[in-house]
Amino acid sequence: MSTRPGKNWWTLVAVCGATFMLLVDITIVQVALPRIHHDLHASFTSLQWVLDAYALSLASLLLTAGTVADRFGRKRVFMGGVGIFTLASLLCGIAGSGLELDLARAFQGIGGAAMFTTALALIAQDFAGAARGTAIAFWGATVGGAVAVGPVLGGALTDGLGWRWIFFVNVPIGAAVLAICVVRVANLVDPQTQHLDLAGLVTFSGSLLLFVLALLRGSDKGWSSALILGLFAGAVVLLAAFVAVELRQERAMFDLSLFRSRAFCGVSIATFAIGAGMFAAFPYLTLYLQNLLGYSPLQGGVRLLPATVFVFLVPIVARRFASRLPAGLLLGSGMALVATGLALMSRVSDQSRWTVLLPGLILVGIGIGLANPAIAHIALAVVAPNRSGMASGISNTFRIGGVATGVAALGAILQHSVRNNAVIASGPRAAGAGFVAAHHAFVSGVHDLLLLGTATAALGALAAFALIRVV
Repeated sequence: MSTRPGKNWWTLVAVCGATFMLLVDITIVQVALPRIHHDLHASFTSLQWVLDAYALSLASLLLTAGTVADRFGRKRVFMGGVGIFTLASLLCGIAGSGLELDLARAFQGIGGAAMFTTALALIAQDFAGAARGTAIAFWGATVGGAVAVGPVLGGALTDGLGWRWIFFVNVPIGAAVLAICVVRVANLVDPQTQHLDLAGLVTFSGSLLLFVLALLRGSDKGWSSALILGLFAGAVVLLAAFVAVELRQERAMFDLSLFRSRAFCGVSIATFAIGAGMFAAFPYLTLYLQNLLGYSPLQGGVRLLPATVFVFLVPIVARRFASRLPAGLLLGSGMALVATGLALMSRVSDQSRWTVLLPGLILVGIGIGLANPAIAHIALAVVAPNRSGMASGISNTFRIGGVATGVAALGAILQHSVRNNAVIASGPRAAGAGFVAAHHAFVSGVHDLLLLGTATAALGALAAFALIRVV
Protein backbone atom coordinates (compact mmCIF):
# COMPACT_ATOMS: atom_id res chain seq x y z
CA MET A 1 0.00 0.00 0.00
CA SER A 2 1.31 3.45 -0.83
CA THR A 3 1.45 6.15 1.81
CA ARG A 4 0.42 8.71 -0.83
CA PRO A 5 -0.01 8.66 -4.63
CA GLY A 6 3.31 8.60 -6.41
CA LYS A 7 5.35 8.11 -3.26
CA ASN A 8 5.91 5.13 -0.98
CA TRP A 9 9.08 5.65 0.96
CA TRP A 10 8.73 2.29 2.70
CA THR A 11 9.11 0.65 -0.70
CA LEU A 12 12.32 2.61 -1.20
CA VAL A 13 13.59 1.52 2.23
CA ALA A 14 12.92 -2.14 1.43
CA VAL A 15 14.42 -1.91 -2.06
CA CYS A 16 17.52 -0.08 -0.85
CA GLY A 17 17.98 -2.54 2.02
CA ALA A 18 17.81 -5.52 -0.32
CA THR A 19 20.01 -3.84 -2.94
CA PHE A 20 22.60 -3.05 -0.28
CA MET A 21 22.61 -6.67 0.89
CA LEU A 22 22.77 -7.95 -2.68
CA LEU A 23 25.65 -5.78 -3.89
CA VAL A 24 27.64 -5.63 -0.68
CA ASP A 25 27.89 -9.41 -1.00
CA ILE A 26 29.99 -8.90 -4.13
CA THR A 27 32.45 -6.39 -2.68
CA ILE A 28 32.45 -7.83 0.85
CA VAL A 29 33.56 -11.22 -0.46
CA GLN A 30 36.44 -9.79 -2.45
CA VAL A 31 38.53 -8.76 0.56
CA ALA A 32 37.98 -12.17 2.17
CA LEU A 33 39.22 -14.19 -0.82
CA PRO A 34 42.78 -14.68 0.49
CA ARG A 35 41.43 -16.00 3.84
CA ILE A 36 38.91 -18.24 2.07
CA HIS A 37 41.77 -19.52 -0.10
CA HIS A 38 43.78 -20.34 3.03
CA ASP A 39 41.01 -21.91 5.11
CA LEU A 40 39.37 -23.97 2.35
CA HIS A 41 42.60 -24.67 0.41
CA ALA A 42 41.00 -23.26 -2.74
CA SER A 43 42.81 -22.93 -6.08
CA PHE A 44 42.92 -19.70 -8.11
CA THR A 45 40.14 -20.99 -10.36
CA SER A 46 38.10 -21.98 -7.32
CA LEU A 47 38.46 -18.43 -5.99
CA GLN A 48 37.11 -17.10 -9.27
CA TRP A 49 34.14 -19.43 -8.89
CA VAL A 50 33.34 -17.93 -5.47
CA LEU A 51 32.56 -14.75 -7.42
CA ASP A 52 31.37 -16.23 -10.70
CA ALA A 53 29.05 -18.91 -9.29
CA TYR A 54 27.11 -16.04 -7.74
CA ALA A 55 27.35 -13.71 -10.73
CA LEU A 56 26.47 -16.44 -13.24
CA SER A 57 23.26 -17.60 -11.59
CA LEU A 58 22.37 -13.97 -10.92
CA ALA A 59 22.90 -12.85 -14.52
CA SER A 60 21.32 -15.98 -16.02
CA LEU A 61 18.04 -15.60 -14.14
CA LEU A 62 17.52 -11.83 -14.15
CA LEU A 63 15.51 -11.82 -17.38
CA THR A 64 13.31 -14.71 -16.27
CA ALA A 65 12.82 -13.14 -12.83
CA GLY A 66 11.69 -9.94 -14.52
CA THR A 67 9.04 -11.81 -16.49
CA VAL A 68 7.93 -13.74 -13.39
CA ALA A 69 7.65 -10.44 -11.50
CA ASP A 70 5.50 -8.88 -14.21
CA ARG A 71 3.20 -11.91 -14.18
CA PHE A 72 2.88 -12.79 -10.48
CA GLY A 73 3.65 -9.44 -8.90
CA ARG A 74 6.86 -7.58 -8.07
CA LYS A 75 6.34 -7.77 -4.31
CA ARG A 76 5.88 -11.56 -4.29
CA VAL A 77 8.97 -12.20 -6.41
CA PHE A 78 10.97 -9.66 -4.43
CA MET A 79 10.07 -11.28 -1.12
CA GLY A 80 10.80 -14.76 -2.49
CA GLY A 81 14.20 -13.54 -3.59
CA VAL A 82 14.97 -12.01 -0.20
CA GLY A 83 14.03 -15.27 1.52
CA ILE A 84 16.21 -17.40 -0.77
CA PHE A 85 19.13 -14.99 -0.52
CA THR A 86 18.96 -14.93 3.28
CA LEU A 87 18.88 -18.74 3.53
CA ALA A 88 21.70 -19.08 1.01
CA SER A 89 23.80 -16.60 3.00
CA LEU A 90 23.45 -18.86 6.02
CA LEU A 91 24.56 -21.85 3.92
CA CYS A 92 27.58 -19.90 2.67
CA GLY A 93 28.58 -19.14 6.24
CA ILE A 94 28.56 -22.80 7.29
CA ALA A 95 30.21 -24.16 4.10
CA GLY A 96 32.94 -26.69 4.84
CA SER A 97 34.62 -26.84 1.43
CA GLY A 98 35.18 -24.81 -1.69
CA LEU A 99 32.53 -26.81 -3.55
CA GLU A 100 29.92 -26.26 -0.82
CA LEU A 101 30.67 -22.53 -0.84
CA ASP A 102 30.41 -22.33 -4.63
CA LEU A 103 27.05 -24.15 -4.62
CA ALA A 104 25.69 -21.92 -1.86
CA ARG A 105 26.88 -18.87 -3.77
CA ALA A 106 25.01 -20.08 -6.86
CA PHE A 107 21.90 -20.47 -4.68
CA GLN A 108 22.46 -16.92 -3.46
CA GLY A 109 22.46 -15.77 -7.05
CA ILE A 110 18.97 -17.22 -7.59
CA GLY A 111 17.60 -15.12 -4.77
CA GLY A 112 19.66 -12.16 -5.89
CA ALA A 113 18.14 -12.31 -9.37
CA ALA A 114 14.61 -12.07 -7.97
CA MET A 115 15.62 -9.15 -5.72
CA PHE A 116 17.69 -7.21 -8.23
CA THR A 117 15.31 -7.48 -11.17
CA THR A 118 12.38 -6.15 -9.12
CA ALA A 119 14.25 -3.29 -7.44
CA LEU A 120 13.79 -0.68 -10.17
CA ALA A 121 10.36 -2.09 -11.04
CA LEU A 122 9.14 -1.51 -7.47
CA ILE A 123 10.48 2.04 -7.59
CA ALA A 124 8.75 2.57 -10.94
CA GLN A 125 5.38 1.31 -9.62
CA ASP A 126 5.41 3.37 -6.41
CA PHE A 127 7.05 6.63 -7.50
CA ALA A 128 6.15 9.14 -10.19
CA GLY A 129 7.41 12.49 -11.45
CA ALA A 130 10.13 14.25 -9.48
CA ALA A 131 9.78 11.73 -6.65
CA ARG A 132 10.91 8.95 -8.99
CA GLY A 133 14.08 10.87 -9.80
CA THR A 134 14.77 11.33 -6.09
CA ALA A 135 14.11 7.65 -5.39
CA ILE A 136 16.42 6.56 -8.20
CA ALA A 137 19.12 8.91 -6.88
CA PHE A 138 18.90 7.33 -3.42
CA TRP A 139 18.89 3.86 -5.00
CA GLY A 140 22.04 4.82 -6.93
CA ALA A 141 23.60 6.07 -3.70
CA THR A 142 22.73 2.73 -2.10
CA VAL A 143 24.52 0.93 -4.93
CA GLY A 144 27.50 3.17 -4.25
CA GLY A 145 27.19 2.69 -0.50
CA ALA A 146 27.28 -1.08 -0.89
CA VAL A 147 30.46 -0.75 -2.92
CA ALA A 148 31.85 1.70 -0.36
CA VAL A 149 31.06 -0.22 2.81
CA GLY A 150 31.71 -3.69 1.41
CA PRO A 151 35.52 -3.73 1.42
CA VAL A 152 35.81 -2.11 4.86
CA LEU A 153 32.99 -4.13 6.44
CA GLY A 154 34.34 -7.30 4.86
CA GLY A 155 37.82 -6.55 6.11
CA ALA A 156 36.61 -5.77 9.64
CA LEU A 157 34.47 -8.90 9.85
CA THR A 158 37.19 -11.11 8.34
CA ASP A 159 39.86 -9.77 10.71
CA GLY A 160 37.61 -9.68 13.79
CA LEU A 161 35.21 -12.61 13.52
CA GLY A 162 36.31 -14.63 10.49
CA TRP A 163 35.26 -14.66 6.85
CA ARG A 164 32.09 -16.65 7.54
CA TRP A 165 30.53 -13.59 9.16
CA ILE A 166 30.52 -11.72 5.87
CA PHE A 167 27.61 -14.04 5.02
CA PHE A 168 25.97 -14.29 8.44
CA VAL A 169 25.50 -10.50 8.49
CA ASN A 170 22.87 -10.80 5.73
CA VAL A 171 20.44 -12.76 7.93
CA PRO A 172 19.13 -9.88 10.10
CA ILE A 173 19.05 -7.51 7.12
CA GLY A 174 16.97 -9.97 5.11
CA ALA A 175 14.54 -10.47 8.01
CA ALA A 176 14.03 -6.71 8.34
CA VAL A 177 13.38 -6.27 4.60
CA LEU A 178 10.80 -9.08 4.63
CA ALA A 179 8.99 -7.48 7.57
CA ILE A 180 8.72 -4.14 5.74
CA CYS A 181 7.43 -5.82 2.58
CA VAL A 182 4.67 -7.70 4.39
CA VAL A 183 3.23 -4.53 5.90
CA ARG A 184 4.03 -1.67 3.54
CA VAL A 185 4.65 -2.75 -0.08
CA ALA A 186 1.97 -3.27 -2.74
CA ASN A 187 1.89 -6.17 -5.23
CA LEU A 188 1.23 -5.13 -8.85
CA VAL A 189 1.22 -7.36 -11.95
CA ASP A 190 1.28 -6.97 -15.73
CA PRO A 191 -1.96 -8.66 -16.90
CA GLN A 192 -0.58 -9.10 -20.42
CA THR A 193 2.16 -11.49 -19.25
CA GLN A 194 0.66 -14.95 -19.73
CA HIS A 195 3.45 -17.52 -19.55
CA LEU A 196 7.08 -18.06 -18.64
CA ASP A 197 9.76 -18.23 -21.32
CA LEU A 198 11.44 -21.49 -20.32
CA ALA A 199 13.13 -21.99 -23.71
CA GLY A 200 14.62 -18.52 -23.46
CA LEU A 201 15.82 -19.25 -19.93
CA VAL A 202 17.59 -22.48 -20.91
CA THR A 203 19.27 -21.10 -24.04
CA PHE A 204 20.39 -17.81 -22.49
CA SER A 205 21.62 -19.33 -19.23
CA GLY A 206 23.41 -22.12 -21.10
CA SER A 207 25.12 -19.69 -23.46
CA LEU A 208 26.39 -17.50 -20.64
CA LEU A 209 27.53 -20.50 -18.60
CA LEU A 210 29.53 -22.04 -21.47
CA PHE A 211 31.11 -18.70 -22.37
CA VAL A 212 32.27 -17.91 -18.83
CA LEU A 213 33.39 -21.51 -18.26
CA ALA A 214 35.56 -21.27 -21.39
CA LEU A 215 37.15 -18.06 -20.08
CA LEU A 216 37.77 -19.61 -16.67
CA ARG A 217 39.33 -22.82 -18.00
CA GLY A 218 41.12 -21.43 -21.05
CA SER A 219 44.45 -20.79 -19.30
CA ASP A 220 44.55 -24.29 -17.78
CA LYS A 221 43.37 -26.28 -20.81
CA GLY A 222 44.84 -24.14 -23.61
CA TRP A 223 42.89 -21.59 -25.64
CA SER A 224 43.14 -23.67 -28.82
CA SER A 225 42.18 -26.97 -27.14
CA ALA A 226 39.15 -28.87 -28.37
CA LEU A 227 37.39 -28.39 -25.02
CA ILE A 228 37.70 -24.60 -24.97
CA LEU A 229 36.86 -24.16 -28.64
CA GLY A 230 33.88 -26.45 -28.13
CA LEU A 231 32.67 -24.38 -25.17
CA PHE A 232 32.91 -21.15 -27.17
CA ALA A 233 31.12 -22.75 -30.12
CA GLY A 234 28.38 -24.08 -27.83
CA ALA A 235 27.92 -20.59 -26.34
CA VAL A 236 27.47 -19.10 -29.82
CA VAL A 237 24.98 -21.81 -30.87
CA LEU A 238 22.89 -21.38 -27.72
CA LEU A 239 22.95 -17.58 -28.09
CA ALA A 240 21.66 -17.94 -31.66
CA ALA A 241 18.97 -20.31 -30.39
CA PHE A 242 18.01 -17.76 -27.73
CA VAL A 243 17.57 -15.06 -30.38
CA ALA A 244 15.45 -17.42 -32.49
CA VAL A 245 13.28 -18.33 -29.49
CA GLU A 246 12.74 -14.70 -28.47
CA LEU A 247 11.78 -13.65 -31.99
CA ARG A 248 8.98 -16.22 -31.94
CA GLN A 249 7.66 -15.21 -28.51
CA GLU A 250 4.52 -13.08 -28.42
CA ARG A 251 5.56 -11.76 -24.99
CA ALA A 252 9.32 -12.32 -24.86
CA MET A 253 11.30 -11.96 -21.65
CA PHE A 254 13.87 -10.04 -23.75
CA ASP A 255 12.14 -7.82 -26.26
CA LEU A 256 14.72 -7.83 -29.07
CA SER A 257 12.91 -4.97 -30.81
CA LEU A 258 14.51 -2.75 -28.16
CA PHE A 259 17.73 -2.99 -30.16
CA ARG A 260 16.08 -0.68 -32.68
CA SER A 261 16.50 2.05 -30.08
CA ARG A 262 19.90 3.74 -30.17
CA ALA A 263 19.51 4.71 -26.51
CA PHE A 264 18.87 1.10 -25.50
CA CYS A 265 21.94 -0.11 -27.39
CA GLY A 266 24.07 2.62 -25.85
CA VAL A 267 23.00 2.02 -22.27
CA SER A 268 23.34 -1.76 -22.68
CA ILE A 269 26.93 -1.51 -23.94
CA ALA A 270 27.85 0.99 -21.22
CA THR A 271 26.23 -1.11 -18.49
CA PHE A 272 28.09 -4.25 -19.61
CA ALA A 273 31.33 -2.25 -19.84
CA ILE A 274 31.12 -0.86 -16.31
CA GLY A 275 30.61 -4.39 -14.97
CA ALA A 276 33.33 -6.05 -17.06
CA GLY A 277 35.81 -3.18 -16.99
CA MET A 278 35.63 -1.85 -13.45
CA PHE A 279 33.65 -3.98 -11.01
CA ALA A 280 35.38 -7.14 -12.25
CA ALA A 281 38.77 -5.53 -11.56
CA PHE A 282 38.10 -4.97 -7.85
CA PRO A 283 38.83 -8.60 -6.76
CA TYR A 284 42.25 -8.46 -8.43
CA LEU A 285 43.05 -5.08 -6.88
CA THR A 286 42.21 -6.72 -3.54
CA LEU A 287 44.61 -9.60 -4.25
CA TYR A 288 47.26 -7.05 -5.22
CA LEU A 289 46.84 -5.11 -1.96
CA GLN A 290 46.77 -8.18 0.30
CA ASN A 291 48.92 -10.82 -1.37
CA LEU A 292 51.54 -8.54 -2.90
CA LEU A 293 51.66 -5.49 -0.63
CA GLY A 294 50.92 -7.47 2.53
CA TYR A 295 47.89 -5.60 3.89
CA SER A 296 45.29 -7.29 6.07
CA PRO A 297 41.70 -7.57 4.79
CA LEU A 298 40.69 -4.48 6.77
CA GLN A 299 43.75 -2.49 5.68
CA GLY A 300 43.16 -3.46 2.07
CA GLY A 301 39.49 -2.49 2.29
CA VAL A 302 40.35 0.91 3.74
CA ARG A 303 42.68 1.60 0.81
CA LEU A 304 39.80 1.11 -1.61
CA LEU A 305 37.74 3.78 0.18
CA PRO A 306 38.88 6.67 -2.07
CA ALA A 307 36.88 5.04 -4.87
CA THR A 308 33.96 3.71 -2.90
CA VAL A 309 33.22 6.86 -0.91
CA PHE A 310 32.79 8.84 -4.13
CA VAL A 311 30.55 6.09 -5.56
CA PHE A 312 28.28 6.73 -2.58
CA LEU A 313 28.41 10.54 -2.42
CA VAL A 314 28.31 11.55 -6.08
CA PRO A 315 24.72 10.35 -6.83
CA ILE A 316 23.40 12.34 -3.85
CA VAL A 317 25.24 15.51 -4.84
CA ALA A 318 24.64 15.13 -8.58
CA ARG A 319 20.85 14.73 -8.30
CA ARG A 320 20.56 18.51 -7.86
CA PHE A 321 21.69 19.14 -11.43
CA ALA A 322 21.41 15.71 -13.08
CA SER A 323 17.74 16.20 -14.00
CA ARG A 324 18.68 19.24 -16.10
CA LEU A 325 21.32 17.39 -18.14
CA PRO A 326 20.90 14.65 -20.76
CA ALA A 327 21.26 11.22 -19.17
CA GLY A 328 23.49 10.12 -22.06
CA LEU A 329 25.91 12.96 -21.33
CA LEU A 330 26.11 11.96 -17.66
CA LEU A 331 26.59 8.29 -18.52
CA GLY A 332 29.25 8.98 -21.16
CA SER A 333 31.12 11.36 -18.86
CA GLY A 334 31.00 8.85 -16.03
CA MET A 335 32.34 6.06 -18.23
CA ALA A 336 35.11 8.33 -19.53
CA LEU A 337 36.17 9.05 -15.94
CA VAL A 338 36.17 5.31 -15.17
CA ALA A 339 38.37 4.64 -18.21
CA THR A 340 40.78 7.42 -17.22
CA GLY A 341 40.95 6.13 -13.65
CA LEU A 342 41.73 2.59 -14.76
CA ALA A 343 44.43 3.91 -17.09
CA LEU A 344 46.04 5.79 -14.19
CA MET A 345 45.95 2.69 -11.97
CA SER A 346 47.65 0.64 -14.69
CA ARG A 347 50.90 2.49 -13.85
CA VAL A 348 51.62 -0.10 -11.12
CA SER A 349 55.21 -1.34 -11.06
CA ASP A 350 57.39 -3.61 -8.96
CA GLN A 351 58.34 -0.66 -6.72
CA SER A 352 54.85 0.85 -6.42
CA ARG A 353 53.16 1.52 -3.12
CA TRP A 354 49.39 1.53 -2.78
CA THR A 355 49.27 5.30 -3.36
CA VAL A 356 49.94 4.73 -7.07
CA LEU A 357 46.29 3.64 -7.23
CA LEU A 358 44.94 6.73 -5.44
CA PRO A 359 44.31 9.17 -8.35
CA GLY A 360 42.69 6.43 -10.40
CA LEU A 361 40.51 5.24 -7.52
CA ILE A 362 39.15 8.77 -7.03
CA LEU A 363 38.29 9.20 -10.72
CA VAL A 364 36.73 5.75 -10.91
CA GLY A 365 34.56 6.50 -7.88
CA ILE A 366 33.29 9.77 -9.36
CA GLY A 367 32.66 8.10 -12.71
CA ILE A 368 30.65 5.21 -11.26
CA GLY A 369 28.70 7.67 -9.12
CA LEU A 370 27.64 9.57 -12.25
CA ALA A 371 26.96 6.46 -14.32
CA ASN A 372 24.79 4.42 -11.94
CA PRO A 373 21.74 6.75 -11.69
CA ALA A 374 21.95 7.52 -15.43
CA ILE A 375 21.83 3.81 -16.25
CA ALA A 376 18.77 3.34 -14.05
CA HIS A 377 16.99 6.34 -15.59
CA ILE A 378 17.64 5.30 -19.19
CA ALA A 379 16.75 1.64 -18.53
CA LEU A 380 13.29 2.62 -17.29
CA ALA A 381 12.74 5.22 -20.01
CA VAL A 382 13.04 2.83 -22.97
CA VAL A 383 9.99 0.65 -22.15
CA ALA A 384 6.36 1.09 -21.16
CA PRO A 385 5.74 1.28 -17.36
CA ASN A 386 3.93 -2.10 -17.28
CA ARG A 387 7.11 -3.79 -18.53
CA SER A 388 9.44 -2.17 -16.02
CA GLY A 389 10.21 -5.61 -14.58
CA MET A 390 11.62 -6.69 -17.93
CA ALA A 391 13.53 -3.40 -18.29
CA SER A 392 15.07 -3.76 -14.85
CA GLY A 393 15.98 -7.38 -15.60
CA ILE A 394 17.65 -6.49 -18.90
CA SER A 395 19.65 -3.63 -17.40
CA ASN A 396 20.89 -5.71 -14.49
CA THR A 397 21.61 -8.70 -16.76
CA PHE A 398 24.05 -6.59 -18.74
CA ARG A 399 25.64 -5.29 -15.52
CA ILE A 400 26.03 -8.64 -13.74
CA GLY A 401 26.77 -10.47 -16.99
CA GLY A 402 29.58 -7.97 -17.45
CA VAL A 403 30.90 -8.73 -13.97
CA ALA A 404 30.82 -12.51 -14.58
CA THR A 405 32.51 -12.16 -17.96
CA GLY A 406 35.01 -9.62 -16.67
CA VAL A 407 36.06 -11.67 -13.62
CA ALA A 408 36.76 -14.63 -15.91
CA ALA A 409 38.44 -12.60 -18.68
CA LEU A 410 40.59 -10.47 -16.38
CA GLY A 411 41.52 -13.56 -14.38
CA ALA A 412 42.61 -15.25 -17.61
CA ILE A 413 44.79 -12.22 -18.43
CA LEU A 414 46.34 -12.37 -14.96
CA GLN A 415 47.02 -16.11 -15.15
CA HIS A 416 48.52 -15.81 -18.63
CA SER A 417 50.83 -12.99 -17.56
CA VAL A 418 51.95 -14.80 -14.41
CA ARG A 419 52.80 -17.97 -16.34
CA ASN A 420 54.69 -16.09 -19.05
CA ASN A 421 56.68 -13.84 -16.72
CA ALA A 422 57.39 -16.00 -13.67
CA VAL A 423 60.67 -17.67 -14.60
CA ILE A 424 61.99 -19.20 -11.42
CA ALA A 425 65.74 -18.85 -11.08
CA SER A 426 68.01 -21.75 -10.19
CA GLY A 427 71.19 -21.95 -8.17
CA PRO A 428 72.16 -20.74 -4.67
CA ARG A 429 69.83 -17.72 -4.81
CA ALA A 430 66.87 -19.56 -6.29
CA ALA A 431 64.47 -18.77 -3.44
CA GLY A 432 65.04 -15.02 -3.57
CA ALA A 433 65.09 -14.89 -7.36
CA GLY A 434 61.90 -16.94 -7.48
CA PHE A 435 60.13 -14.53 -5.15
CA VAL A 436 61.21 -11.53 -7.24
CA ALA A 437 60.11 -13.22 -10.45
CA ALA A 438 56.71 -14.14 -9.00
CA HIS A 439 56.24 -10.59 -7.67
CA HIS A 440 57.10 -9.10 -11.07
CA ALA A 441 54.79 -11.54 -12.85
CA PHE A 442 51.81 -10.68 -10.65
CA VAL A 443 52.36 -6.92 -11.02
CA SER A 444 52.67 -7.34 -14.77
CA GLY A 445 49.39 -9.26 -14.80
CA VAL A 446 47.61 -6.55 -12.79
CA HIS A 447 48.97 -3.94 -15.24
CA ASP A 448 47.63 -5.92 -18.22
CA LEU A 449 44.16 -6.52 -16.75
CA LEU A 450 43.82 -2.83 -15.84
CA LEU A 451 44.65 -1.89 -19.43
CA LEU A 452 41.97 -4.28 -20.67
CA GLY A 453 39.55 -2.70 -18.20
CA THR A 454 40.50 0.73 -19.53
CA ALA A 455 39.69 -0.28 -23.10
CA THR A 456 36.38 -1.82 -22.01
CA ALA A 457 35.27 1.27 -20.09
CA ALA A 458 36.35 3.53 -22.98
CA LEU A 459 34.15 1.50 -25.33
CA GLY A 460 31.24 2.06 -22.95
CA ALA A 461 31.89 5.81 -22.94
CA LEU A 462 31.95 5.96 -26.73
CA ALA A 463 28.69 4.00 -26.94
CA ALA A 464 26.98 6.36 -24.48
CA PHE A 465 28.14 9.54 -26.22
CA ALA A 466 27.38 8.26 -29.73
CA LEU A 467 24.08 6.44 -29.21
CA ILE A 468 22.23 8.11 -26.34
CA ARG A 469 20.98 11.46 -27.55
CA VAL A 470 17.88 12.47 -25.63
CA VAL A 471 16.42 10.48 -22.73
